[in-house]
Amino acid sequence: MTLWIRQKRSNHTQLPQKLASLLTVAFKSSNQSNLSSETNSEINKIIRIINDHPFPDQPLQPTLLQYTPPPILSNNFVENVLGRLFAAHSNGLKALEFFKFYLHHSQFRPSPDAFEKTLHILTRMRYFDKAWELMEEIHQRHPSLLTLKSMSIMLSKIAKFQSFEDTLEAFQKMENDIFVGRKFGTDEFNVLLQAYCTQRQMKEARSVFLKMHSRFLPNTKTMNILLLGFKESGNVTAVELFYHEMVRRGFKPNRITYNIRIDAYCKKGCFGDGLRLLEEMEQVNCLPTLETITTLIHGAGIVRNTTKARQLFDEIPLRNLHPDTGVYNALLSSLVRSKDLNSAVALMDEMEEKRIKYDSMTYHIMFLGSMRSNGIEGVCELYHKMVERNFVPQTRTVVMLMKIFCENIRVDLGLNLWNYLVEKGYCPHGHALDLLVTGLCSRGRVQEAFDCSKQVLERGRHISEAVFRMLERFLLQTGEVNKLSKLQRMIEKLHDILPPSIGHAVGITASTDIH
Repeated sequence: MTLWIRQKRSNHTQLPQKLASLLTVAFKSSNQSNLSSETNSEINKIIRIINDHPFPDQPLQPTLLQYTPPPILSNNFVENVLGRLFAAHSNGLKALEFFKFYLHHSQFRPSPDAFEKTLHILTRMRYFDKAWELMEEIHQRHPSLLTLKSMSIMLSKIAKFQSFEDTLEAFQKMENDIFVGRKFGTDEFNVLLQAYCTQRQMKEARSVFLKMHSRFLPNTKTMNILLLGFKESGNVTAVELFYHEMVRRGFKPNRITYNIRIDAYCKKGCFGDGLRLLEEMEQVNCLPTLETITTLIHGAGIVRNTTKARQLFDEIPLRNLHPDTGVYNALLSSLVRSKDLNSAVALMDEMEEKRIKYDSMTYHIMFLGSMRSNGIEGVCELYHKMVERNFVPQTRTVVMLMKIFCENIRVDLGLNLWNYLVEKGYCPHGHALDLLVTGLCSRGRVQEAFDCSKQVLERGRHISEAVFRMLERFLLQTGEVNKLSKLQRMIEKLHDILPPSIGHAVGITASTDIH
């Protein structure tokens, strides 16, 4: 509820305001609110077809050809489908097959956005070999799709899951083999630094900067990337030390520089220092942005100063700025932190009156506030309103709701949420399945726990070792050996194309007798 709330609206070529959410900008065009009901219906149909398709038993492309006529494969349609597949935690290989289908059958020139979405889905699932193959194919057939954003997606995930040296090698491979004919300069150098800073690998980022800054002349954005990395590491002292180094090197602070420093202070509860920097901005004629005010409102909430939060909010029109969902969320958060749920509900009504759309963060804040003030009944009431609006929350809100429902003896609502997501074409996150299976099995509803787990495997996603062992124990107790064997076969088949990560189920141990 700070700078990152609005970051997803910004252009990726600008410095993102929250590194932890860096790549969510890749999916900004997936918002279906501006699509016609007919197009939404087609998107929902294709999502269900892709997610429900037996995988890996049958190839996906013949099915797509049957149900997806080429005329509907517009770039906007494809981008929305891929965005939904990402949000739905769909299997990466299915998304890749859909993208390839689009490349071969669409009557439109492929868009960078669709390529970037596919790349993000693959790298998030650690399909790096497939991601490199896709980049090489795009280099050969559609080199114009290779952008700084696609480079950033790849390098950030390699930095997250692989070594420092692997990330440097990937950067060199892109320069020598993928982005052939493009002279790498400061922009590409910034993307490399950003990859390390995204993962808060500041020692590595500083090392790369010192090693390569003579080749790639740094600019203010370079310094802001490093400054933001130090901020995300939670070290205000490091932020200020690097800020002064930045000034000594001759770089002039801009709005982004001030926003980063204000955010660093606000997160540590040093709201007064944030206000001091706001005054400094105005004195040097560096006018605050809506991100600046959003951050300060959130900072006021952290120190429970709702009076100042409301004052800053009310001053927004006086600054010739226009409030958006993000700044409303910041004020909502401030009110909820102060346990003023009535004012928060009134603010939601104001959003609706002014046609400012709720997003997942809006609901997440209000679910937390409802739980603290009105308990499970308040959460249930808001949940039903959300479903009536056909709104699908993001993963962390789904997991939070599942935990609330299952720990408050409302596993029926947990199952209702699960079915709602599946009907919408989503494959809920593994953490949500862990909570739901635990809740169902503890109440003797093993069949429903089995069905939900099977749905995940059918959609090409792993279940956790904990879920499998729990089902194994309960199915053996009830003599459901056939169901256990079926899960085992599905897990083994999935391992052939999607090796498990740490914590994923690997199947029945040799010591277990299921005969």
